Amino acid sequence: MMQTRSRTVLSRAAVRAYYDRFGAKQDSQGFYEEPAIDALIAHADFEHAQQVYEFGCGTGKLARRLLDQHLPDSARYLGCDLSPVMTRIAQGRIEPYAARARIVQTEGEVRFPFEDGTIDRVVSCYVLDLMSGEDIRHYFAEAHRVLAPGGMVCVASLGHGAGLLSSMVSMLWSGVFRLAPALVGGCRPIELETYIDPAQWQECYRNTVTPFGIPSQVRVVQTRRT
Repeated sequence: MMQTRSRTVLSRAAVRAYYDRFGAKQDSQGFYEEPAIDALIAHADFEHAQQVYEFGCGTGKLARRLLDQHLPDSARYLGCDLSPVMTRIAQGRIEPYAARARIVQTEGEVRFPFEDGTIDRVVSCYVLDLMSGEDIRHYFAEAHRVLAPGGMVCVASLGHGAGLLSSMVSMLWSGVFRLAPALVGGCRPIELETYIDPAQWQECYRNTVTPFGIPSQVRVVQTRRT
């Protein structure tokens, strides 16, 4: 009887290698990612953010959009990515804003380079669905640490379906991931609610969008302070 691989995420080295190869082709996934990102931007109030951190910035497409259209001129942006190729693409994309925006390459560690309570927005789009459950929990803990009172985490990721077609797509995607995670870029549908502690986070926006039957979760949550 043939055994299948367990449901484990790709190593950081494997993720880096995959996205170094994928490079600018990442933007070709916009046909299903953009509707989720549109919803995220519409509900994250970036117009009043002064300090933004994007964990997993990819090609810098979202960074450029925020800097062009949504962040105030006084806002500062920092993004990071595991892939050197993605980092170089993103740096080129935000070059017109180099005086107040920066992108750095990291080793993928879930550690945010900020003092406690100093950031207004933490953003990640199609990144948490690459990460282990332990790293996702650490992500939300780090976000809670660095966000100022009223700060927000703004996340889009692959999710489970909201209807027959999207549920079938989600099941198929999960099945491929179990067999060969690299075939789907290491991403898999996750349930974000598993990792969002209501004692620490107040929900601002929650939705599942399903363009072309591909389900994406969008969550905007705000810090609760005791």
